[in-house]
Amino acid sequence: MRSADITRTTTETAITVSVALDGTGRADVATGVGFFDHMLDQLARHSLIDITLRAEGDLHIDAHHTVEDCGIALGQALAAALGDKRGIRRYGACLLPMDDALVRAALDLSARPFLAWGVDFPTAKIGDFDTELVREFFQALATHGGITLHVDALRGVSSHHIAEASFKALARALRDAVEPDPRKGDAIPSTKGAL
Repeated sequence: MRSADITRTTTETAITVSVALDGTGRADVATGVGFFDHMLDQLARHSLIDITLRAEGDLHIDAHHTVEDCGIALGQALAAALGDKRGIRRYGACLLPMDDALVRAALDLSARPFLAWGVDFPTAKIGDFDTELVREFFQALATHGGITLHVDALRGVSSHHIAEASFKALARALRDAVEPDPRKGDAIPSTKGAL
């Protein structure tokens, strides 16, 4: 099974994360940030990647460090689980509707990190969660996972729906990209011979 365990400890956070790429979408997540836990659960469920994540952060300040560092650790775990990326599809994309929201995510597991972010939220908060932290998570995940990632909200009026559709679209795109390509065998999906 393609899997990895990462531990990240700083003066601001202590995070452990385990991923299994060939899982069933099981999530066992506790970050202390309720809405973020809900989003990580959606990420696991719709990518079919099992994710176990524990985070202790300086939530007495705010959730910024916790959310960003979880993105860093999860990105590192995905990269480690993928190894040299032999036999994967590499690319994934999803156009995901959720009620009023429609979000497009497209990604390349290229080892060339880049985030193109076209998501605007109509409110600054979802409950007590800062909507700007959605981008922070995606940026950290793309950077430390070596992912070229484009996310665009094409429409939406509910910040909750836009955020959730963003995580679900990412999940479905990841599901496609990490899956073994039965036509490629164990070939690295690049004309360069390495990713």
